[in-house]
Amino acid sequence: MTYKGAKRKFFWETIAMSPFVLLGKIVGSIYKLDKKYDLFFFVPNGDIGGAPRVNVDILECLKDKNKLVIFSKIPKNNQFLERFASVENTRIIDLSKYIDHKIIHFVNFFFRGVISTWINKSEDPMIFGGECLFFYKMLAHVKSSTRRIELCHLNTWLPYSIGWVDKIDHRVVSTKELQEKIETQYQENNLPKKYFEKVIFWDNAIDIPAYKESENEILEVVFVGRGAPQKRVYLIAEIAKKMYDAGDKVHFSFVGDVENVFDIKEYFFCTFYGNISDQNKMDQIYDQSDVLILTSAYEGLPLVVMTMMARNKVVLSTAVNGIPDYIHHKENGLLIFSKDEKEIVEEGMKNIRLLIDQPALKKSLGKRNQEIAKEKFGRDVFCQHYRNLILNSKN
Repeated sequence: MTYKGAKRKFFWETIAMSPFVLLGKIVGSIYKLDKKYDLFFFVPNGDIGGAPRVNVDILECLKDKNKLVIFSKIPKNNQFLERFASVENTRIIDLSKYIDHKIIHFVNFFFRGVISTWINKSEDPMIFGGECLFFYKMLAHVKSSTRRIELCHLNTWLPYSIGWVDKIDHRVVSTKELQEKIETQYQENNLPKKYFEKVIFWDNAIDIPAYKESENEILEVVFVGRGAPQKRVYLIAEIAKKMYDAGDKVHFSFVGDVENVFDIKEYFFCTFYGNISDQNKMDQIYDQSDVLILTSAYEGLPLVVMTMMARNKVVLSTAVNGIPDYIHHKENGLLIFSKDEKEIVEEGMKNIRLLIDQPALKKSLGKRNQEIAKEKFGRDVFCQHYRNLILNSKN
């Protein structure tokens, strides 16, 4: 969608929904919040994943401030809900059961009025959208002095968000590749220079443990992630099967809901953990692994990549989107450059065998990964960035 096309679409939508929004504003004036809030965070839900974890990290950076977090999408597992709720001075309002239904979409309009009334009564409001559709829907209803900040990890949001760039004060992206795509989109739509200046690239944050060498007798390869279509986890299963049949000294483990992608009973030679919400258990899996493998069709920079870099592990991934910005082939990791799925399987096997045959290479790649992680992913810098952006005035 072009910028002008999106603006026309949103203009007519605003007119059509106005009676329901007005009703919501009336109700919002009657039913008030329990305390004063200036910081309003719009996130989809408490589902497990990299993007929700970043949202929690940002909230943790602001634990001394009162924050209202609004969920708007019906969750699949809500396994991060406790982590959101555990952040100090944070209240959560879950609207998903009311507004995430197309058949009664007018209720969504109504709550835009309610929430915008609460925001507009704040003296110095800030609204933050962490890859949340409802955040964009709210932009048309908050007062002009509201500070509006967007966080984006994937370019799949760009065709929609282009229509709201004039109402966003700062757009934070987590990869250089995404920043470049936004700038290209702006150029194609002939947008003025001021919009380019609003796009900010910052790395996400992770904890960096002490250096620890692996003592595995056979190579331990792990996939960590959702069983989403773009992850193409069935390719990893195929790699595991072929290497098992060939007698290679390697073992594969899977963390996440991959049972929805293929029949795990056929892969008795692998370990399947399912979804894990226990951080201690995840730390144990990270530590006992040698290699993280990803065969995604597209990615931002998954937090699991950063986590494995910090733990001096090797990352083996398809060379997509933001991955090559951080993983350089045979310098601090291994990349799969093929596009064809059969070739991805073959190239993945070739790279794994390289690590089996050359333990010194595995060690050097992992060590360099941790050095890069220390330079880029520290929490102090991360929190300083977001506190300055969120708490400072628009000007």
